[in-house]
Amino acid sequence: MTQTPESLCQALIDAARKAGADAADAMAAEGSSLSIEVRQGALEHAERSEGIDLGLRVFIGQRQATVSASDTRAETIEAMAERAVAMAKEAPEDPYAGLAAAEQLATDWDLDALELFDPAEEPAPAMLQADALAAEAAGLAIEGVTQVQSAAAGYGSHAVHLAATNGFSGGYKRSSRSISCTAIAGTGTGMERDYDGDSRTFQSDLRSAADIGQQAGERAIARLNARRPKTGSYPVLFDERVSSSLIGHLLAAVNGGSIARGSSWLKDAMGEQILPDTLSVLEDPYRPRMAGSRPFDGEGLPTQRRAIIKDGILTGWTLDLASARKLGLSSTGNAARGIGSVPSPSQWNIALTQGHQSREQLLADMGTGLLVTSMIGSTINPNTGDYSRGAAGFWVENGEIAYPVNECTIAGNLRDMLRCIVPANDARSHLSRVVPSLLVEGMTLAGN
Repeated sequence: MTQTPESLCQALIDAARKAGADAADAMAAEGSSLSIEVRQGALEHAERSEGIDLGLRVFIGQRQATVSASDTRAETIEAMAERAVAMAKEAPEDPYAGLAAAEQLATDWDLDALELFDPAEEPAPAMLQADALAAEAAGLAIEGVTQVQSAAAGYGSHAVHLAATNGFSGGYKRSSRSISCTAIAGTGTGMERDYDGDSRTFQSDLRSAADIGQQAGERAIARLNARRPKTGSYPVLFDERVSSSLIGHLLAAVNGGSIARGSSWLKDAMGEQILPDTLSVLEDPYRPRMAGSRPFDGEGLPTQRRAIIKDGILTGWTLDLASARKLGLSSTGNAARGIGSVPSPSQWNIALTQGHQSREQLLADMGTGLLVTSMIGSTINPNTGDYSRGAAGFWVENGEIAYPVNECTIAGNLRDMLRCIVPANDARSHLSRVVPSLLVEGMTLAGN
């Protein structure tokens, strides 16, 4: 008899009950992935993986323990349950641990509307290699590109199922398809590199390999002869490629886990103005063909559309059951979990209100300053919001790009930065985080 993720979850729960657990939930994930990398016109690396992973969480009163395995034999499942129960008996009590009540559970969802899985045939290795070679060739065709560091194509699919003793049982399948290319321009100490890539749920939505390779090459060429900018206070325009990181810091600060621990620079900011009053941050877990879409969360609760920030005002935290209980609130249906870990809060698809100006118009408005296209490192104080990151990009003079820059640091405080951001209208709608280029006034820039 074929073992499915659903049947494996049920076997884990049955074993947990038999071993003495008061309650339990189980996850099973079955998947496969194939990746191809090429270099100098030849196959560099090929990797395929297949497998099933099992995770079991058991409760003994208010004590919990989690175990995982990649073996589906009956004796392994029995041993997992016995080990988990033994561990839970020795664990400290957690007054906030526990499964959802039956009335909280998701009971109806439309997987077809979410389009999480491409029914098209899995691409053959030769097709992936052809895509990687096409990306490499397009990158090398750009004058000034000296080599392509890597060109790759991949495919993956997996099915996940979650079941629990509170009566929940549900699962879904996902697929993904990707192409990437990293090009290097120049020689010796003057070498610069940049990249491009695309990842989609459906093969038919994927950008062409030639376009990705060409874009990587052109970006690398544009970074040649970079210099360090002058130290001072300047406006900084975060390119759409990196702007989502700013909103990412905001999302981390409203995570219920951080709020419950009191370790967030926004811990006392509920109801306060965080962004300009024309901007909102919306979460939508029901967008079709998105990696961040899902019909239920990692605890079996229904996901929901919600405004994390509405008209600039912070309206809610991101909560799973445990963080919600600690704060005396209700879960927002945002529990995420891995096979061998307990749930924790996480956001799904996010969109920031777009502006009315193009990136070029914002460049013209900023006059003199920095356009950031890549960042390295990160020093973010989670308690104060103090922000400092290494950056590279382009210096802007009189509203126009003058020359590439690197080896500089930008710094500020996230509260001050976010309150004055000006968005462009260039966000890519197919990403899980739809965030346009963002202009921030008066950041500290450390260069020469």
